[in-house]
Amino acid sequence: MRRLTIAAVLAEVVEQLAGSVDDARLDAEVLLCHLLSLPRVTLYSRPETVVSEVQYRDFMALVARRRAGEPVAYLVGEREFWSLKLEVSTAVLIPRPETELLVEQTLLRIPDDAHWRVADLGTGSGAIALAVAQERARCRVVASDCSAAALAIAQRNAEQLQLNNVEFRHGSWFAPLAAEHFHVVLSNPPYIAAGDSYLQRGDLRFEPGHALVSGADGLDAIREIVATAADHLQTAGWLLLEHGYEQGTQVRALLKANGYSRIETVRDYAGHERVSVAQLGASLC
Repeated sequence: MRRLTIAAVLAEVVEQLAGSVDDARLDAEVLLCHLLSLPRVTLYSRPETVVSEVQYRDFMALVARRRAGEPVAYLVGEREFWSLKLEVSTAVLIPRPETELLVEQTLLRIPDDAHWRVADLGTGSGAIALAVAQERARCRVVASDCSAAALAIAQRNAEQLQLNNVEFRHGSWFAPLAAEHFHVVLSNPPYIAAGDSYLQRGDLRFEPGHALVSGADGLDAIREIVATAADHLQTAGWLLLEHGYEQGTQVRALLKANGYSRIETVRDYAGHERVSVAQLGASLC
C-alpha cells in the first residue's frame, strides 16, 4: 500500500490540476490546508506528514470540483479582502483584489477622525462596508442588498470581525435607506452586459447572476444609482462606483449629466479604468 504523505498527495494533485487552473500548486495547497485545518507553512515544514485514506478521498473530491471550474473561495467557504477573512458562498460574489481600489479611494475622502455616515449599496459579503468600517471606526456604515442570503453572510462576517459600526438592511439600492442622507455613497454594482461571453468564463460561471448582470449594456444599475444618489447625499457628499474597464467614459458622462462635479476615474493596478468618483455640490467643512 502506498504511503500518502502531504508531499506525495500534493505532487499528484498539482499534476492533475496543471493546465486547467492558473496556479495548480497554489490551489492544491489551499485546498489541502483547508481540508487538514493546517497552516500552509506546515506543508513545507512537515511534508512527510501522513494523510489518511478518508482525508485523501475528501481531498480528491474537492480537486475534482476545482477541475470542473468551481472557485477555490467557494470550495473553502472563505476569501481574504483588505486583510479581512470573510465567509463566502454562492449567494455572494467573491471579493476581488481590484475592488480594494474602491475602498482606497473612499478612505482618501474620509478624514481619519470623521463621524460620517457611509452607505454601501449591494454589499454582498459585506467586504467593502466592513473594510471601511474597520478603517474609520467613528463612521457609521449602512449596507444594503436585495438578497437576504447575502445579508446573512455579511452579518456573520461583521460579527466574526467584531465590527459594531456597520448595519445591514434588506432591499434594492436606496430603497431600505428611506430619506436618510450620507456623506459618502459607494457601490460595486453589477456591470456586465446580458449575454456577454465573459459570463461563461472562470469563476463567473458559479457566481450569482443578479450580482453580475445589469441590462443590455451593463449600466442599468449604475444609471439608477447615479440618478437617485443625489437624494441621499449630504451637500458636498461623495459618490464612488466601481465599473467595467471599458465603461469609464460612459460613467463619467452619466455623472456629469446628473449634476455632479469633480468627476474623475481612477485606474487599477493593471492600468484599467476601474473606479469613478464624483462630488455633489460644494466642499465639505
